[in-house]
Amino acid sequence: MNYLQTLNYGSYKLKLNNIETHILDSEILLSFILNSSREKILINQNTKIEKNIFYKYKKLILRRQKKEPIAYITKKKEFWKNIFYVNEDVLIPRPETELIVEEVLNNTNISSSKRILEVGTGSGCIIISIIKERLNCQSTAIDISKKALNIAKFNAKMHHLLNKINFVNIDIDKINHYKYDFILSNPPYIKKSDLSRLDRGIKFFEPHLALEAGIDGLREIKKLIIKSKKLLKKNGKLIFEIGIGQHLEIKKILINNGFYINNMIKDISSIPRIIVSTKIV
Repeated sequence: MNYLQTLNYGSYKLKLNNIETHILDSEILLSFILNSSREKILINQNTKIEKNIFYKYKKLILRRQKKEPIAYITKKKEFWKNIFYVNEDVLIPRPETELIVEEVLNNTNISSSKRILEVGTGSGCIIISIIKERLNCQSTAIDISKKALNIAKFNAKMHHLLNKINFVNIDIDKINHYKYDFILSNPPYIKKSDLSRLDRGIKFFEPHLALEAGIDGLREIKKLIIKSKKLLKKNGKLIFEIGIGQHLEIKKILINNGFYINNMIKDISSIPRIIVSTKIV
């Protein structure tokens, strides 16, 4: 078999399992197994593929047929301007979360020395992306999952930032010192009753600890807002991601806790996704 026949095989198998991105996924998995670029494979479609490589490729296709996310198969995901290592211990970084990075960078300059806290760092993609461009900032990244923190530390080391970010295995409830200029988070915000309705790739592969947030989906966000009120400097900013249909209730909680709503940023689907707020009292 050659590359073209292999790609067609993979695409066909994935299409049978109703995977909409079957062509793209087939190309990504072949480029991964060959350690080559998709472009190089596509312009060399007549190249023969070795039997052992095809066997490995078939195993990856089988995993994807079961709706295992591509990022967990390849152990990597692009976010902002960088590549991050990911596995089943952390959420897969998503494009809408990049809006948090963009907002912090827009509110600082290259010489800024702000104090930043990220709550629930996961893979570390948010804080690492920011610190790569704001090297003078002091940052702490916390997570209640030791496994997630190990991934974040690995990524920080990979991006030569391990000595620039303080990673701590702790819940925000337990932090009582320091005053921060920014508190950032992509917290769990899925209602417990909605977990079963999630896409199979999320429901069966991504960590529920980073997804589920009680009956109303606001358990962790309420905690984040109330604790941030104590941890932020006056005029410090709280920037975090929210779920579909939560923005009105969250705005009320913020206002009741002395925050001013600066901006409600919509994602590519025009859904309110990121809230930017300032502690004013």
